[in-house]
Amino acid sequence: MERQEKYQSDSISIDEIRWTAIISNDSAYDGKFYYGVKTTGIFCRPSCKSKEPKYTNVLVFSHPDEALAQGFRPCKRCKPTGERVPDQEWIFMVTDYIALHYAEPLTLDLLAQISHGSPYHLHRVFKRITGMTPLQYVQEKRMTEAGNLLVNTSLTVTDIGRRVGIANSAYFIAVFRKHTGQTPAHYREQRHPK
Repeated sequence: MERQEKYQSDSISIDEIRWTAIISNDSAYDGKFYYGVKTTGIFCRPSCKSKEPKYTNVLVFSHPDEALAQGFRPCKRCKPTGERVPDQEWIFMVTDYIALHYAEPLTLDLLAQISHGSPYHLHRVFKRITGMTPLQYVQEKRMTEAGNLLVNTSLTVTDIGRRVGIANSAYFIAVFRKHTGQTPAHYREQRHPK
């Protein structure tokens, strides 16, 4: 929601011609317009081979500066600004996405698709920048959020597991224990003595 508030009405309305150019990756429209995807915060050239966006999530711009001014980041794959996106900025975009979607099923392939890179390259660069793999980072985020919920709510361990994206209660407890050295119940008990 916060990301969507950044977007103003400077964008060009998307019409059938532009939409067709986007979904067919038509390079004839490169430089004529650029499109941003609200859910990822990335903008591309029409020829970009990234995953087809949802029509309602697309904004169209006449120049890359308009997309940048509205908070979009350039695609690492099609480089709409003509410049290479720095690795740290690319990984920040991925960690930002994880922070918003950690409770959803996240795979390396999905993160690579959303960030417009290859799974292998994302894995390698992510580990170099953060010191952990993308999926380790997802688990870290989930366990941090689980710890917050254990301390600040009276939700059951099962409900907390579901809220952080791990529906299997036994698996959630095992992952939490591996991460913290304590079961969720013991973790909560230590922070809220009766």
